[in-house]
Amino acid sequence: MNWFPPTLIAQTNEEISKIVSGMNNDTSVPAHAIERPDGTAGWYSSEYWFPEAASDFAPNVDWLYMYIFWISLVFFAAIVGAMVYFCIKYRRKDGNLDTEPSPSHNTNLEIAWSVGPSILLVVMFWYGAEGFFNMRIPRADSEEIQVTASRWNWKFTYPDGDSSSELHLVNGRPTKLVMQSTDVLHSMYIAAFRQKVDIVPGRYTYAYLTPNKEGEFRLACTEYCGQKHSKMRTMVTVHASDERRKEDTQWIEAEYPAWQNGERIYKINCSGCHNKTAEAGTGPGFGNLWGKGEESLHGGGSVKVDEQYIYDSIMEPGKHIVAGYGPVSKMNSFKGKLTQADVNQVIAFLKYLDDPESVSDKPEGEVEKEEDEKPTEAEAENTST
Repeated sequence: MNWFPPTLIAQTNEEISKIVSGMNNDTSVPAHAIERPDGTAGWYSSEYWFPEAASDFAPNVDWLYMYIFWISLVFFAAIVGAMVYFCIKYRRKDGNLDTEPSPSHNTNLEIAWSVGPSILLVVMFWYGAEGFFNMRIPRADSEEIQVTASRWNWKFTYPDGDSSSELHLVNGRPTKLVMQSTDVLHSMYIAAFRQKVDIVPGRYTYAYLTPNKEGEFRLACTEYCGQKHSKMRTMVTVHASDERRKEDTQWIEAEYPAWQNGERIYKINCSGCHNKTAEAGTGPGFGNLWGKGEESLHGGGSVKVDEQYIYDSIMEPGKHIVAGYGPVSKMNSFKGKLTQADVNQVIAFLKYLDDPESVSDKPEGEVEKEEDEKPTEAEAENTST
């Protein structure tokens, strides 16, 4: 449950959605990511406290939580109630300091308060261990998805080679997430799946899950990882079929203009540190970069903002360090990760941010086709003859 004060007062899903969405203008919250599944859940059930359960082991987690919660509440009330009662009953009265006789012990009572709680604790341990192993032991037929966390974005790579900045799953399919960090400690948390796993630099960590409901659910980093930790969030979409997922994850560059391909590269690789506006972040903002003409450098001097500058900044970040971001560049090199064609698409995206009218909206496939159809000089000469 969100303990942010306004959400405690809000009574409807619409009110909660408006409040949560208002916390960040660039985040939309699907209604079913926060609503109670049947709309009538009472405060005594897990649906009142948690978002909708959307994985196969989430109901067991909820049951164990409520089991521990109610046992703790009953014991708290009993112990505090007894304490208050004894404080009142046996308080000193009228200066009388004489002690009253009492039994030295009660065997039946001592057995009851030792054996009873022990049984309750064994049940907690048993179901807790069972749930833990269900989360840690993958099924043999699990699909593997590569997860790369970096400050401050996510990249998900699927078995067919597609990649996206959102996680796309197939309903009912066992999934193994192979996770790694490119910089610092992160942690993947999907509330609807009741799943939280740390992502540690220099090693692989794993998460195993089977989604059982279609829809969109929130995913966030829950390990403080720097200045924009709170913005390191995305969505999980659970699809009905592999074909439906492919529609969202497959990106055919020939069907999009160069600037849109560049925007996709930006979202996956650059958005964690660079804003699309002129606002500075961990790195310079991209909004007015292309139209600057020149960029001031750390230590003095400047460099012309052109294609070569963009290429150098991506492949050799330490070559031109912008004033205010030195003395050492915080950016990792993308040499071997991005191609020359990728860089050209990023440049097209930067030009689009500066002046949308200056770039072509024709899909790259059409542009290449037009280039191929242009007659060569010899063909043009023969035609004129």
